[in-house]
Amino acid sequence: MCGIVGILSDHEAAPVLVEALKRLEYRGYDSAGIATVSNGKLDRRRAVGKLVNLSDLLVHDPLPGKAGIGHTRWATHGAPTTTNAHPHRAGRVAVVHNGIIENYKALREDLLAKGYAPESETDTETVAMLAQSFLDQGLSPRDAAEQTIARLDGAFALAFLFDGENDLIIAARKGSPLAVGYGEGEMYLGSDAIALAPLTDRITYLDEGDWAVITRAGVEIMDAEGRLANRPVKTVHIDTTRVDKAGHKHFMAKEIAEQPTVLSEAIGHYVSGDSLNLPAEVPDFSEIDRIVMVACGTASYACAVAKYWFEGLARIPVEVDIASEFRYREPPIGPRTLAIFVSQSGETADTLAALRYVADKARILSVVNVAESTIARESEVALPILAGAEIGVASTKAFTCQLAVLATLALKAAADRGEIGADALADRLADVRQMPALLAQALAREPHIAAISAELSEAQDVLFLGRGALYPLALEGALKLKEISYIHAEGYASGELKHGPIALIDAHVPVIVMAPKDGLFEKTISNMSEVQARGGRIVLVTDAEGRGEAGDGVWHVIEMPTVSPFLAPILYAVPAQLLAYHTAVAKGTDVDQPRNLAKSVTVE
Repeated sequence: MCGIVGILSDHEAAPVLVEALKRLEYRGYDSAGIATVSNGKLDRRRAVGKLVNLSDLLVHDPLPGKAGIGHTRWATHGAPTTTNAHPHRAGRVAVVHNGIIENYKALREDLLAKGYAPESETDTETVAMLAQSFLDQGLSPRDAAEQTIARLDGAFALAFLFDGENDLIIAARKGSPLAVGYGEGEMYLGSDAIALAPLTDRITYLDEGDWAVITRAGVEIMDAEGRLANRPVKTVHIDTTRVDKAGHKHFMAKEIAEQPTVLSEAIGHYVSGDSLNLPAEVPDFSEIDRIVMVACGTASYACAVAKYWFEGLARIPVEVDIASEFRYREPPIGPRTLAIFVSQSGETADTLAALRYVADKARILSVVNVAESTIARESEVALPILAGAEIGVASTKAFTCQLAVLATLALKAAADRGEIGADALADRLADVRQMPALLAQALAREPHIAAISAELSEAQDVLFLGRGALYPLALEGALKLKEISYIHAEGYASGELKHGPIALIDAHVPVIVMAPKDGLFEKTISNMSEVQARGGRIVLVTDAEGRGEAGDGVWHVIEMPTVSPFLAPILYAVPAQLLAYHTAVAKGTDVDQPRNLAKSVTVE
């Protein structure tokens, strides 16, 4: 979601702020702005839309200053307008904010009674007004910020800049991530390490409830109780080559193409020959009676696939829950339960809240892409998926790497519980090691998939069908298509077709069927016949044997290489991704930054 950057420099801040904000575009935004202090004077520039609009504004109306903060806004309170864009200012204070201030209405009413009137519709402006009210009482900027932070309820990451203060940024974090970066005579602030990667590799992550006083000389961090906190400085290596498009038209295209490489890295990290190489902290599954898996969006579909694996291979019951529901229904959790949390960013607000609910009730394992994320730090053991920075809002390579890591966990569970012997485990791992090559073969079908997508782009509704572990892939395929092409799409278990969705079938509704030739294939063929009998157009994603048995009447076939049924969901993610990508390209939508969406959802 919203991105925050800050800098205290010996050079002009505006160009650096804009460049850092560009690296946060992947989080999703609809307006942007920066504020600086120059010769003690606070000023700001804001623009609606893409960062190029802010850049154009700065060409015609430059903003000098060597201290500054910047922001990309994803609208929560108030429409995306210049007035609602960050930074927000009240008197001597400018503020940027990620999150939601839950008590802003009460605060605003109190401030209105004291003569402080807002200009915008946002909750964030209330923070600036509150800080200014404390300045008006004679408090110092530091004390005014501290008092302001103490009055706020909700989730937030904040940065304050003050008129007359050329060497001061105050930052605070509750629920939304913030990182402080160290340079040579310079200090930085960012929502994540990606924003700061060109500037520094030395990072301190603020813990929950921390607030920080940043000057060019360094940073002083206080915890939620106001005590001086000694947070570690970590060296973070961001592969900057994975944060550009590398010749591809879109980040999503690049990240789809990277999957054989990153999957190979993930598999190599957790599989060594015929043996698993998982950390010793991963629990012995013979001591686990139940698994609860919690995630949001695409990550929840990775969990849904893993449910089939854990139950089928290890014979251990699994419950999969959407984090936003799990956290509020307060389900019973026993001591022999393993809670697995899956999140690309490791900062997803609902998933983090769910983790904190079970923290003292169950063992906690997380599967994350950002090793220093909050979810990773608050887990007993965190398994990095090693996908590298994923910039496109629609998750692709993170999904397949999540599946690969979860597959190794399922195999460990089966081995720990005596459901699979050494020889059978070695065979399964041999299949796992083949997956990067199979994904490369699947990517070779891209021209054919692009041609099919050109026809799909004319549809208004699309259905996806799958059985078994391919049912979650139907859900994922539908999600991908709707989120970047804006075509209405739904995923269903194939056997559910006759229980309602078949009413939608006609010659104008394409039906994507994910069906490798496996033990459920004949059932799926029956469902396809039901669609064909009603004039439906089928795009069958299958292997060579399935193609041969599908019969006549299929509109298009996308042939995948033959794969172990166990790992078919990983392979079949590729055509689902490519169908969505090329359909969106054909429609001319913003593939990497689809409307209304954010990459890292750090608010409810």
